[in-house]
Amino acid sequence: MAIDFIEELRWRGMLHDMMPGTHEQLQKEMTCGYIGFDPTAPSLHIGNLATIMLLVHFQRAGHKPIALVGGATGMIGDPSFKAAERSFLDEDTLRINQEGIRKQLESFLDFNSGDNSAEMVNNYDWFKDIGFLQFLRDAGKYLSVNYMMSKDSVKKRLETGISFTEFSYQLLQGYDFYHLYKHKNVRLQMGGSDQWGNITTGTEIIRRKEGDDEGYFKAYALTTPLVTKADGSKFGKSEGGNIWLDPERTSPYQFYQFWLNQSDDDMPRYLRVFSLKGREEIEALETSHAAEPHLRVMQKALAAELTIRIHSEKAYQTVLKASEVLFGKATLETLQSIEIDEFDAIFDGVPQTEISREEWDNAANVLDLVSTVTKSEIYPSKGEARRAIQQNAVSVNKVKVTSEAQVLSEFALLQDKFLLISKGKKNHLIRVE
Repeated sequence: MAIDFIEELRWRGMLHDMMPGTHEQLQKEMTCGYIGFDPTAPSLHIGNLATIMLLVHFQRAGHKPIALVGGATGMIGDPSFKAAERSFLDEDTLRINQEGIRKQLESFLDFNSGDNSAEMVNNYDWFKDIGFLQFLRDAGKYLSVNYMMSKDSVKKRLETGISFTEFSYQLLQGYDFYHLYKHKNVRLQMGGSDQWGNITTGTEIIRRKEGDDEGYFKAYALTTPLVTKADGSKFGKSEGGNIWLDPERTSPYQFYQFWLNQSDDDMPRYLRVFSLKGREEIEALETSHAAEPHLRVMQKALAAELTIRIHSEKAYQTVLKASEVLFGKATLETLQSIEIDEFDAIFDGVPQTEISREEWDNAANVLDLVSTVTKSEIYPSKGEARRAIQQNAVSVNKVKVTSEAQVLSEFALLQDKFLLISKGKKNHLIRVE
C-alpha cells in the first residue's frame, strides 16, 4: 500500500495507543475499521475532526472505513467523563441527525471508491430487533461486573452516581463491534483516547464469543490523542460555543476566523492533525511562519484548506471578501463585486438597519441618513455624527465622507439595496427595502 497508516499517524502525532498485532493486520490486507459518532445533533463539530481524520488517513492507506452513527446508543448517552446523564432523543430526531452527519462526512470520505468505499451504519438498525433477554444471553453473560466497573469512564461516575442505563453503554458499544465483526468483517475500532475502555470492551466480547484458538486477537483497537490547546485548555469551542461543520450553525466566515485566530504555539500540531498536507509542506509552512509570524501563514493555510473542504471554494472566496471588507483595505470595487446572495454571509453579525425606499429618497444628505433616518442606530445624535464627519472618520461604501452636506445621489446603492457605513473601524449595513 502506498501509505503505511500507522507510520502516517505516528509522524502526525495522531497515535495514542493500539492493541498488539494491529500494525501487522493492517500491513497484511485491506482491513475494515470503524469509528462511532454521537448523533445528538444534526451536525458534527470540530471536536469530531480528529477522529474523522483517522478515517480519512485509513481510507487513503487503502483500507475500508465505516462511520457508525449511534442511533441506539445515542438514546442512552456515553457516560465517559460526563458529570451527569444526558436527556434521551427520539428516533425521528436521531434519523434527521444521521442524515446531516452523512452529508458532512462526504466532504472527507469517498463513498464510491470500489472495494474500500466508505459506509455509514446506524446501530439502531440491529438493536431495534434485539429483545432484552436475548441481549443478556448474547452479550451480557460474556463480561463480568468487575470488568465493567474497572473502566475509568465508569469509575469516575460511581462517585456521583450512574444509572444502570448508562452503566450498560459499554456493553452496547462492545456489541456494536461484535455485530460489525460478524456482518461487515470489521477488524478494527478506532476513536479518541477517552474511548479506549469502550473499544477494548468490544474486543473482549469478540474474544470471548469467538474464542482465541489461534493465539492472537481477531479484533483490534486504536486510539488517537484528544486535541487540546498548548495551554492545556479544551479545543473546539469559541465564546459562542461549539464550532459546527454545518454552515447554518457556524457560518463559513466564523469557521474561517476560528482557525485564523489560533495561537502560533498550537498550529504545528493542528496542521499535522487536521491538514492533509505532507510533512515537507507542513515544515515549509512552519519555516515561513517563523520568518514572518505577523503574516499568520500557518493559520491561513489551515483555515483555507478546511473551509474549502467542509464548505466550498465559493464559500472560501466569500470569506476572503468578508475579511477584506470588515478588516482589510477593501475598496468600492470590492463591494460592487459582491453578489446579492453573498451579502448575508459576508455581513453576518454586522449591525444592520432597515429603512424604506421613501426614507432613502427623502434623506437630505449623509448627516441626515446616519443620524435621523436610521433612528440614531449609527450615531445617537446629529452632533456626534457631524463631529465624526469632520474628523474624517465616516465612510460610505468605503469612500470617505468629506462633507456632512454630501447628497446621497453621490453614493450608489450596492445591488440597488445596500449601503455600508463605516464609523472608524466599525461597520454598519443599511438595507433599503
